[in-house]
Amino acid sequence: MRMSVVVALLLLAALFFFIVGTVGILRFPDFYTRLHAAGKCDTLASMLALFAVALYTLDGINFAEILVALKILAIAAFVFVASPTATHAITRAALATGVEPWVRPEKRK
Repeated sequence: MRMSVVVALLLLAALFFFIVGTVGILRFPDFYTRLHAAGKCDTLASMLALFAVALYTLDGINFAEILVALKILAIAAFVFVASPTATHAITRAALATGVEPWVRPEKRK
């Protein structure tokens, strides 16, 4: 019973961060800030969702369930490394191809 509450809270937190990332993509003014919102929020949300799934698989003490949970945690570790790296590479490629960052209109000269 307590484990299902923890899983539900983790999934709700993941949903919250997915929604915040989506709002950031829709509201921010340029490519770089949108990519920042997507990279940060989606990484955290997917980590929370994967942790919830890993906990959900651990109903009892069963070797097969422990292996499944460990595989899910390995996927979480991969996402933790790969998502920020991909975001950084996309940002560097955009900067190299000449995508200009947004500047406030009153700051332009």
